[in-house]
Amino acid sequence: MGKLLVEKPFDIETKSLIVILMGPPGAGKGTHAGPLSQYLQIPHISTGDLFREHIRNKTPLGLKAKQFIDKGHLVPDELVLDILFERMQAPDCKNGALLDGFPRTVAQAEALDRRLGTAELIALYFSIADEALIERIVGRIACKNCGRPYHLRFDPPKELGLCDQCQSPLYFRDDDREEVVRKRLEVYYRETYPVIEYYSKRETFRQIESSGNKESVFQTVLNSL
Repeated sequence: MGKLLVEKPFDIETKSLIVILMGPPGAGKGTHAGPLSQYLQIPHISTGDLFREHIRNKTPLGLKAKQFIDKGHLVPDELVLDILFERMQAPDCKNGALLDGFPRTVAQAEALDRRLGTAELIALYFSIADEALIERIVGRIACKNCGRPYHLRFDPPKELGLCDQCQSPLYFRDDDREEVVRKRLEVYYRETYPVIEYYSKRETFRQIESSGNKESVFQTVLNSL
């Protein structure tokens, strides 16, 4: 990813650190979550990944969540809260966590505040134009076997339809179709954007312009912290 200008990570020995990654689908939250998790030495928790794991295992929660996800709707708060806070009880979260995809409603944000205790919270908001988002999302494909992500325009596989790493078939996620993406954006602006306003009044709120390349955006993230 290139040389980073910020070399010393947060001192997280004395205080738990909760970092929230916010922004519409495709804004870059997932792209930067892994490197940021390593840099801050706290686990990356994606509610989307948690739900996909339940869906893959066909648990009752997963089957119920899939009905909402496939239609581009938000998963109800009670389902999100139960699975997230169960995950945050794990030992690897003792120094904090990087939350991707949560909170998505003001009610979820308030519920998180009530459970944070003395933890420090930083909210990062990734902003980007809608049409750029749609182009990013509808071109996404991934390997069914190893999960390696690709993009038809920005990061295509060497052989169409096959993974470079394991030669397994590539697939489109059901919720990456353009009509579903536009519906997700409508839902985002109606139901999730108020969360941005909720956190924007705090000194620990940071807005990140995420239309640039990965390296420059990640450096902006580090500088903002």
